[in-house]
Amino acid sequence: MSQRTGILGGTFDPIHVGHLALAAAARRALHLDRVLVLPSHTPPHRSTGPAASSWHRFAMAAIAVADADGCAVSDLELEAGGFSYTWRTLERLHASGFAADALYFLTGADAFADIATWKHYPDVLAQAHFVVVSRAGQPAAGLRQHLPDLAARMIDVGPAGVPATDPSRPGMVIFLIDAATPDVSATAIRTRAAAGESLTGLVTPGVEAHIRRHRLYTTAAGRESRPAGRLHD
Repeated sequence: MSQRTGILGGTFDPIHVGHLALAAAARRALHLDRVLVLPSHTPPHRSTGPAASSWHRFAMAAIAVADADGCAVSDLELEAGGFSYTWRTLERLHASGFAADALYFLTGADAFADIATWKHYPDVLAQAHFVVVSRAGQPAAGLRQHLPDLAARMIDVGPAGVPATDPSRPGMVIFLIDAATPDVSATAIRTRAAAGESLTGLVTPGVEAHIRRHRLYTTAAGRESRPAGRLHD
């Protein structure tokens, strides 16, 4: 598959406006044809499992991207089960027909700062282009100093973005995008939900409605139950 495809993985417990802003910034700057949002099954870097079940996290992701231009949700990591390692996900995408140079793995600057702890580093960086978007208090451009061994592979993406193709640029690239994204955390959202506080401006209205309807983050129901209805084939 030759379409320029962004891959946004995460626990999405819940998916929030920061995730959507990251996807939009990357798609706009790199002229991506689409972004696939992949809720993880079991995140390897967390000491505890997700608070909401995989069914609810998938449902919330699907609700959140329904009106997001060029975005779609995928159950690839949920169907695979086990720990959701980036290298394994990219291997599965390659096996299903995606070319490595057509894949753009999206992540925040805070997560990429710990790239050396990722499974199969540094080989994972050869499986796709990586797109690193700034987070509050952590500009993407600062990663050059933090990760000097990777600095030669990093390219700053300015306001005008980058050309759709650039044959003079060989190999996999690490694109750095400094964009204004909301300072939102899923942990803070879960805390507010547990306290019955408003989530307006933190998640989409549909996601907030889902959280309220199923009492997520306030009881054990969110971890154990499956939303009613058939989500996907």
